[in-house]
Amino acid sequence: MAAATPSPTPPGSLKRIVAASLIGTTIEWYDFFLYGSAAALVFNKLFFPDSDPLVGTLLSFLTYAVGFAARPLGALVFGHYGDRLGRKKLLVLSLLLMGGATFAIGLLPTHATVGSAAPLLLTALRLVQGFALGGEWGGAVLLVSEHGDAKRRGFWASWPQTGAPAGQLLATGVLSALTALLSESAFVSWGWRVPFLLSGVLVIVGLWIRLSVDESPVFKAALAAAEERKAAAGAVEKMPLVAVVRHHWRDVLIAMGARMAENISYYVITAFILVYATTQVGLSKQTALNTVLIGSAVHFAVIPLWGALSDRLGRRPVYLIGAVGVGLWMFPFFALIDRGTFGSLLLAVTVGLVLHGAMYAPQAAFFSEMFATRVRYSGASIGAQFSSVAAGAPAPLIATALLDGYGGPTPIALYVIAAALLTVVAIACARETRHSDLSGDDEEVASGGRVRAEV
Repeated sequence: MAAATPSPTPPGSLKRIVAASLIGTTIEWYDFFLYGSAAALVFNKLFFPDSDPLVGTLLSFLTYAVGFAARPLGALVFGHYGDRLGRKKLLVLSLLLMGGATFAIGLLPTHATVGSAAPLLLTALRLVQGFALGGEWGGAVLLVSEHGDAKRRGFWASWPQTGAPAGQLLATGVLSALTALLSESAFVSWGWRVPFLLSGVLVIVGLWIRLSVDESPVFKAALAAAEERKAAAGAVEKMPLVAVVRHHWRDVLIAMGARMAENISYYVITAFILVYATTQVGLSKQTALNTVLIGSAVHFAVIPLWGALSDRLGRRPVYLIGAVGVGLWMFPFFALIDRGTFGSLLLAVTVGLVLHGAMYAPQAAFFSEMFATRVRYSGASIGAQFSSVAAGAPAPLIATALLDGYGGPTPIALYVIAAALLTVVAIACARETRHSDLSGDDEEVASGGRVRAEV
């Protein structure tokens, strides 16, 4: 017996769903990026004070990378239960975990107070952040993708993606304001704690909005179909992970490859840049933060435009524009920064983020359209988050080590270009998905065919 096809979501309800996903992802990314900015600016002094400044920065970025290591585990756990219980419940849990961990970082004692226990506590809380974010992304983009229709899915699904630059904008803006208002000693002493403690207020707002939305109608229809199959045949569905490995392994590999250039370039442009501009070029922290702040605002604005373009041209062409563009931009990017002016740094960062947006905008709809409904949370999350361990996690660390070892930006540019080539290959192997129908249970698989119900 087939379950009823889900009714289209009214425009007003869809906008509410988009708003809930956007605000939630903004808060989650604010928490995550705040750590990255603090790692570049102050954590080396507070938690690794006995090290050489550049080594201390490397150690700070190492704890930063630990958060990425926990993201695949979050993808597995949240994906499994998100495919079994629903998207909304897991999104509420991820927000609570992320906000609680970030607030706790704001209360941490430093190395001067508790010695080596301080970086250990910091690392533990970073693991919780990574675990929560590993489950957040998939649920947020699916909630929007599954409420919308195929005609404008790229546009609507790109809005949760703007949570990343919005979170970066918020985190960098708060840090920039504090560094402008406080002396260096005051900021290092207590000012850095303020943005972490603000997370508690943001989480309350996010929960209030996120609890007000409905579960995905596509998921509810698929769950009903699964219950009907179970009642009719007495069959029990296999774990979503088993179905992903069996029917969607190719899609998972494509998603991982697609993430390489997107993830690596983003963290080089927004996190490593704070190190390079201040230590190598000699610009002030305030100048570096302000350029990331303005670039993030532009990034936020262009993501929905790239998403809308993917509805017209397809996910693959727009994604390829971003991957090729980022690769070609890397040498001009560092050449502009080396000029040592605010304007050249701003141009380098802004153009880099605009090109990054061409990859990031269609990614939500693209990955959602690759997987069947009852394994979509698991498949999209695994493809997106497992790649982050090899991409975003070590990107600032590798870039800093290359800078330390070679004393110049050329190997860093080549590193990003290599990632861009890998992404181009992955997208070339992908199928176009923009006309995919997300309703129903067992939809398209990597080969473009269909599979029987996973029982």
